[in-house]
Amino acid sequence: MEALNHINGLDHPGERWIERFDPATGAVIGRYGAASAELAEQAASAAAAAFFGTDWSSNPRLRESILRTFADQLESRKEDLVALLSLENGKLRHEAQGELASAISEARFYAGLARLPQGRSGEVTPGGLSILSREAAGVAAIIVPWNAPVTLLVRSLAPALAAGCTVVVKPAPQTTLINRAVLDALLADPNLPKGVVNIVSENETEVGRALVNSRNVHVISFTGSSRTGMAIMEAAAPTMKRLSLELGGKSPAIVFPDADLDRAVQELSFGALSVAGQFCMCASRFLVHRDLEPVLREKLAERFLSIRVGPASSPESQMGPVIDRANRQRLTDLISAAKDAGELIVTGQSHEGPGNFLTPTLVGINDPQSPYVQEELFGPIITFETFQDEEEALAKAHATVYGLAASVHTRDLERAHRMARRLRFGTVWLNCHRRQFAEAEVGGFGQSGLGRLHGVEGLADFLETKHVFVQHTPEAL
Repeated sequence: MEALNHINGLDHPGERWIERFDPATGAVIGRYGAASAELAEQAASAAAAAFFGTDWSSNPRLRESILRTFADQLESRKEDLVALLSLENGKLRHEAQGELASAISEARFYAGLARLPQGRSGEVTPGGLSILSREAAGVAAIIVPWNAPVTLLVRSLAPALAAGCTVVVKPAPQTTLINRAVLDALLADPNLPKGVVNIVSENETEVGRALVNSRNVHVISFTGSSRTGMAIMEAAAPTMKRLSLELGGKSPAIVFPDADLDRAVQELSFGALSVAGQFCMCASRFLVHRDLEPVLREKLAERFLSIRVGPASSPESQMGPVIDRANRQRLTDLISAAKDAGELIVTGQSHEGPGNFLTPTLVGINDPQSPYVQEELFGPIITFETFQDEEEALAKAHATVYGLAASVHTRDLERAHRMARRLRFGTVWLNCHRRQFAEAEVGGFGQSGLGRLHGVEGLADFLETKHVFVQHTPEAL
């Protein structure tokens, strides 16, 4: 299985081949062609030529048709894509199925929005008409992470295309095969103009830097770490690019004494351990009222210890592997050092063998300045913290630089909405965790990013506003 670069309608092998591995077995499953900065600039130039040289940006009916066909193609190829996603990323089958369903939903949602007239007009002075149009921003570089490579690709790609942008997609090195397979469903449409969609892959950072620096790129849509997001902001400053950045998270799940405990345990476990905790919105901090500490600690420990870790191929698996050996080692080292930072309530174990399997870890921590609280660990390592009242819960929830997502668990409706109002997070779930929809925007406060993805606002980062003024009748100057 091979993943090639794609520039101006033609495939390109790149500068060298790099093998891809199954994270559950370590077996080679394919290879991809790593591009160079030169090829990245060729892709950006092709996208710019398509933007300025075709009617793509001014043809909303074509864009709607392309996106609807894309969604239909994803649906028809769903089983193959689910299998490939599980193979390359390690996701369990139901996780991969959910991700494909979300991507299809995104494509269909933005297909409809492609034909939504943008802008407004009004008479701002006697005989004078202001027309404000929303126009495609230009070429969008979409930098895709590996943890949800299908959904997170389509949720940027679909609004970019709906808005009228042309694109250059840079997949994560860990998931080049699935990204190319998804994009093949789009590239197969004979009505898609050449150069509208381009793909360049890499192994390090050369291609990403070239796209950020390119004067042919007008928008960067990036999902990933806050550190990388800051570097992109700095590098993009000379060309003043528009930025859409969904960055790191350290999402607290706040549990009050009146919560439905069985439901809370289920939601916290799901929210924390989906995708082996490798998701920016995962519940990485459990903030538990002190009155609940003994009982919830026991229930969560029991749940964590019962999790069956294994490959997607096994129907008994409840959590898949982490993405690669390097990350397994990084997380294993963090677990080993956690005894010095707090109490190891449940100690995760790294399974022997070729697969990158790691059981969940639960660490009791009282110091909000601990690195285990402050840093995004991106794996199945969760902190267990306590609070006495709402004010302390809010203070601890806000103790980090992140503001991506949080959840509140309580039967008290007034308390739930009071907390939601005061929590400075882009998403707040009430009595659940990790729910996303194509129709509803997400994004971060603080160092969790800029802009919004999903929903109508998801178009905004790919649009510019233009003011046209018409003086219909003479006026005194």
